[in-house]
Amino acid sequence: MEKNKVYKDLFVDFDDTLYDTHGNSEIAIRETFEYYQLGRYFADPQVFYDAYWEANIDLWGRYSKGEITRDYLIMERFRRPLSVGMGDAATEAYCLEMSDKFLAYCSNKPGTVKGAHELMQYLREKGYRMHMTSNGFHEVQYKKLAACGLRQYFDTIVLSEDAGVNKPAAGYFEYAFKQTGAKPETTLMIGDNLQTDIKGAMAVGIDALLFNRWGYDIKSGDPEAPTYTVSDLLDIKQII
Repeated sequence: MEKNKVYKDLFVDFDDTLYDTHGNSEIAIRETFEYYQLGRYFADPQVFYDAYWEANIDLWGRYSKGEITRDYLIMERFRRPLSVGMGDAATEAYCLEMSDKFLAYCSNKPGTVKGAHELMQYLREKGYRMHMTSNGFHEVQYKKLAACGLRQYFDTIVLSEDAGVNKPAAGYFEYAFKQTGAKPETTLMIGDNLQTDIKGAMAVGIDALLFNRWGYDIKSGDPEAPTYTVSDLLDIKQII
């Protein structure tokens, strides 16, 4: 791959781009299942895990679009899977308590995506200004940053809760420009989510690099295709 353009600022997604949110969450959800002895309600734990992930993916997608609130997401992503085994016994208070326990487990996990530390060290040595851009919850993201040792690489932390709007909304990126002093023409967005990271950035005139962790089918010649696509984080070193 050729180095095509000079960038000064990098907007870098955190969850599942650098921090292995999915892998850490898989561990945390099992710890939560055991802590609450949910085997009383689920003969097969996988039934609970599958229902949790189905709910989580749906709710985060809706949250990114501004269709639901943070509080609804936090409660509902546990109410749905719990109701499979517990029915109406899965009260709001119980779901919120379980969410707190799960987030405590999850936010202390150090796991990162393969190559994350090496890439960030490379980018720092190259002199880029790096800004974490995330829809994640404020208190949780700072704990994750501390747990995984990546905080040192970021000049700015730009969270949707502070912006008042989520990626991919234009308002989020406008807030990010204001907070960082970055200019669209010399900024590159790096992320794993085709909708929130890539299409959101390109809609406001930012080049975008997709870390194609989830195997999106990117068609050659598609006018909405990312500026760059990699399947390994360290391949980014060949682009910028």
